[in-house]
Amino acid sequence: MIRYNQLSDEELLQLLVEQDTRAFSEIYNRYWSRLIAMAYSHTKEKFAAEEIVQEIFLSVWARRDVIRIDSLKAYLATAVKFSVFKYHYNQTRNAKVLGALNHAPPPLTDEIVHARFLEEYINGIVEQLPEKCRIIYKHSRNKGMSAKDIAQEMSIAEKTVEAHLTKALKTLRLNLKGLFVLLAIALKLL
Repeated sequence: MIRYNQLSDEELLQLLVEQDTRAFSEIYNRYWSRLIAMAYSHTKEKFAAEEIVQEIFLSVWARRDVIRIDSLKAYLATAVKFSVFKYHYNQTRNAKVLGALNHAPPPLTDEIVHARFLEEYINGIVEQLPEKCRIIYKHSRNKGMSAKDIAQEMSIAEKTVEAHLTKALKTLRLNLKGLFVLLAIALKLL
C-alpha cells in the first residue's frame, strides 16, 4: 500500500501522470494552504485567493498527462503569481470598462431587451436557490456587503457565508452556461 504523504513531489507527479487521484489529493493537501496564503497576500480577498488556487489545481488535473514539471513547488508558486497578475489585470480592466460605461451613450433598444431578459433569467435562478443561500447572495450582490458583514448581520460564521456564496455562484455559472449553449444553437439555426 502506497503512503502518499511520504512520497516526494517527483513521485507524486509521476503517479499524477498515471491518473492516480490519490496522488492528486496529496498534492492538493500538501500545497493548498500555502498557495491560498500566497494568493491572499497579493489579493487581500479570501474568495479571490481561493478561486485562483482552485483554478490552478483544476488546470493541473486537466493537463496532468501533458504537463511537464521539474519542481512542483516552483511551478505552483509561479502559477499563483501569474494568476494573481491576471486577477489584478482583470480587476483594472473591469474598473476601466465600468468607468467607460458610465460615460457611454444609452444602449440600443435591443440591448435593453436582452439585458432585461438576462437579468430576469438570473433573478429566476437566484429565487430557486435555498433560502439562506439566496439571502446571502442578495446581500452580497444587491447590497454590496462583504462576507464578514453578512456573517455579522445573520449571526453565522464567515465560512458559512463563503460556502453559500460559492454554491450560489456555481449554480449561476452552470445555469448560464446552459443558456449560452442554447443561444449558440439557436444562432446556428438562423
